[in-house]
Amino acid sequence: MKINGAHTFAAPTEVIWPMLLDPHILASVMPGCEKLDQVAENEYQGILKIKVGPVQGNFNGNIVLSDIQSPESYAIAVDGKGAPGFVKGHGRLRLEPNGDSTILHYEGDAQVGGRLASVGQRLLDTSANAIIRQSLEGLEAQIAARMNGDGQSGVDTAVETPPAPPTQTEFALGVARHMVDDMLADEEQAELIRKVVIGAGALFILYILLDWFAGLIAKKVARKLK
Repeated sequence: MKINGAHTFAAPTEVIWPMLLDPHILASVMPGCEKLDQVAENEYQGILKIKVGPVQGNFNGNIVLSDIQSPESYAIAVDGKGAPGFVKGHGRLRLEPNGDSTILHYEGDAQVGGRLASVGQRLLDTSANAIIRQSLEGLEAQIAARMNGDGQSGVDTAVETPPAPPTQTEFALGVARHMVDDMLADEEQAELIRKVVIGAGALFILYILLDWFAGLIAKKVARKLK
């Protein structure tokens, strides 16, 4: 399973880089992350609770960072095991300054086994992308809160009330939304929305007509009963 993409943050590199190395921040933005502790230099252990289709459970994972090019990039290796199966992967994160903003580029390759692999490649890809997108959105909220902390860079400013990570329900809704996005092109989405709007309008008009017709019959019945 290959993963790659990019995300733009409205903050300079010096704000984002330390946050990408902070286990508390990363744990707070990742859906289903129940624990993430640093156990050695550039090494972390955590517990991730996930649900992919009918398969759900906890993963105990080990994360190691290497080839750290501060404040630009690092390589990451993940090894997770649990009742649903196992996940092994490696990848790289890279920050690219872009004026007052920063573009985060990410790429990786993962192997999945056990019951988790039985759900199908498409659902696995969609779930993985949903986790990444929602994590990036959570990190974006953390960055915005930190930037607003002192009105400037906010590098050393603690966020008093960090945004809460997505719940399992919110994650499931995100998976469904991203699956629709992946399945439909922009033109197809626009056509689907148009059809939904037309259908909703037709149902509303039908409801008005039925209500008017029912009222008309009721009046006739009432006159006959007088």
